This record gives sequence, structure tokens and C-alpha cells, in this order.
Amino acid sequence: MTTTKDKRKREETKDGEYLITYTRHLEKRLRNLETEKQLLDAERLRLEQELHSLRNEIDRLREPPLVSATIIDFLDDKGRAIVKSSTGPSFVVNASRKVRNENLSPGMRVALNQRTFAIMEVLPTKLDPFVKGMEVIDSIPDISYVDVGGLEDQLLEVRETVELPLKKPELFERIGIEPPKGVLLFGPPGTGKTLLAKAVAHETEATFIRIIGSELVQKFIGEGARLVREIFNLAKEKAPTILFIDELDAIGSQRLKVATSGDREVQRTLMQLLSELDGFEQRGDVKIIGATNRVDILDPALLRPGRFDRMIEFPIPDEEARKAIFKIHTRRLNVEDKVDFNRLVNLTEGATGADIKAISTEAGMFAIRKDADIIVNKDFIDAVDKVMNKIRDKCVESRLYS
Repeated sequence: MTTTKDKRKREETKDGEYLITYTRHLEKRLRNLETEKQLLDAERLRLEQELHSLRNEIDRLREPPLVSATIIDFLDDKGRAIVKSSTGPSFVVNASRKVRNENLSPGMRVALNQRTFAIMEVLPTKLDPFVKGMEVIDSIPDISYVDVGGLEDQLLEVRETVELPLKKPELFERIGIEPPKGVLLFGPPGTGKTLLAKAVAHETEATFIRIIGSELVQKFIGEGARLVREIFNLAKEKAPTILFIDELDAIGSQRLKVATSGDREVQRTLMQLLSELDGFEQRGDVKIIGATNRVDILDPALLRPGRFDRMIEFPIPDEEARKAIFKIHTRRLNVEDKVDFNRLVNLTEGATGADIKAISTEAGMFAIRKDADIIVNKDFIDAVDKVMNKIRDKCVESRLYS
């Protein structure tokens, strides 16, 4: 029989279990609230950072725009300078305290406050992206001096003119002469002018900038001259530099009394080139290589010493040169030992280095056509007939139309 005392104990036990369960529920609820509080604090911090970023962006957008200008001269040591703004007029301005006076120099591009015209910051040198793309960095041809055959004298003169002043300037100082400024390569097409320039680009450690003359012929007045200025500025900035101007006759032809507006624009570009080649400003370690196959139409002012100190002719290769060129172009080919290169040399009189390369390629094509594994003597004879007939046909056509 259950007594009152037992009932009281059971009730106290139930009350205790209820209190424990309720306490655990409250602890769990508290942990959930703390986790929720941490998430809300993190969200609040993120929103505060985003608000700060948006306020900074609004403040930046509210700032007045800056005007680009070029420093012409300085009036005193206090930072007062004469600048020419991009909008046209010139101003006498002061430099901001953020800009150190010793960092400023004439010709430098700066940014001006639109209201006070104070110099606020120094701008980087402006270069046309088209000009920047002329610098050969990663795509330097894998052509060395051993790939140039039959041009020993020309190679020696180019190395003396271009490489030696950059690598061993003390030799010229010891003798007491100024190193040559530039070299002009001229001769018929396919005689190795551009090939030699590629070899120089590969062998030298200097910056190599390549220009094609026709790229400097622009539609608008003054654009060609501006490109020439920026190209030489880039060359000075990247010195030591080798500047290769291919197809020089595109802008270097003789100036005529009677000329169209297009001819006059080309002449302006030529005059800017003449000024850069031999102007008042020192070029430093910038060497010029020009190449053309029409030296007869070049302007005399371009050919005088001081601009191109050496003129190197690339003639049609003789027998020894053709033999050396054949060896170069066939050294990687699978050729039978019975190939008579002396006969090939005799059959290719009048051929250029480019023609001999074409003959080697055609001989390989004849072997492929027969599904052969090796190039035989007959393949070379057939290739000579094919390529040399094209050369003779071109000569006949030129005589007919001349």
C-alpha cells in the first residue's frame, strides 16, 4: 500500500527530472542564441566594411578630375613650373606636397588639379600600344650566325657595327673614335638581309625592336612622325637596343618638288626619322639596322655618314656561297650520300639564298610525292628545274615590261 511519503518522493523525483530537462533545454537555447549572435556580428561587420568601401568609392567619384600636362621648364627651386596642359594653354603652377620636387624634370607627364592646377602626381610615359608591340621579347627567331651562309664579310661588318660597341665599348674609347651609329643592308630580295638581322636579334643580349617601313605610313597628318618619336623614345628607355627598320624605302624615298598630300605626309615622317637618326639629342646605346632592296631611290640625306655609317651590300651569292647555303639548308634533311652538290651549285647560277632554300624544300616535296624515306639526287635536279624556271620567267617578264 502506497504511503503518503512514497507519493511525495515520486513527485520530488519527477520535479527534479523536469528541472534537469528544462535546464538542458535552456542551455541548448542559449548556445543557439550565441551562435546566432556570432553570425549576426559577422554579417554586421561585413555590411560595415561594404558601407565603408561604398563611402570611399563615393568620395573618390566626388573628387574633381585631373588634367594631364607636360612640364616645360622650372622657375625656381620651390617647385614652381611651367606646364602645357592637354587642353591647350600653358600655366605656371606649384607642386603638391605629395610630390617631391626632385622627382620632377622637364618633359615629364604630370596630372594637374582641375581647380588649382597644382601638380598632384607624376604620370607614366605615354607610349602607343602599337609601338609597344614592336619590341621583340618572346618571339625572337631561333636563328644564329651558323644559319647564315656565304656572308662572312657582311656578318663581320654587322657585328663590328652593332655588337662590338654594345659589348666592348672600351675598345672604341681606347682608340678615341665614336662607334658607328647604324648600318644599312642593301641588295636584291632573298640575299639574306632580314635573315642576318634575325641572327643579330638571336645572338645579342640587347632589346630588339623591329619596324616595317610601311607601318610608319599613317593616314592622318603627323601620326607617322609621332610614331617615329615614340619608337626612338622606347629604344632609349630599353637601351641597350637594336632597332631594325625593314623595307626602309617605304618611307625613305627621295623627296620630290611635286608631291601629293600623301607624299608630303611620308616626307614628314622621313624628316622626323632623319632628325632622330642624327639630331641634337644623344641616342645612347641604340644601334640602327636598316634594310632595303631599292637603295637607288633612297633620299641622299638618309645615306650620308652620321646616320648610316656603314652601307653593306648583299650580292647574289657566288659558287662558294651557294655551296655553303646548300649545306645549311640540307643539314637537317634526310639526303642520300650520292647527291652531287657541286652540280647543283653549277645549275643554280644567279639564284639567291631564298631560292636555294626553296629548292631544298621542293626536293623534299618531290620525295614525299613518291612516298620515299630519303631525298635523292633526281629530286634536287627536278627542284632546280622548277625553281630556276620560275626565276627565268620573272626575268623575261621584267625585261618585257621595262
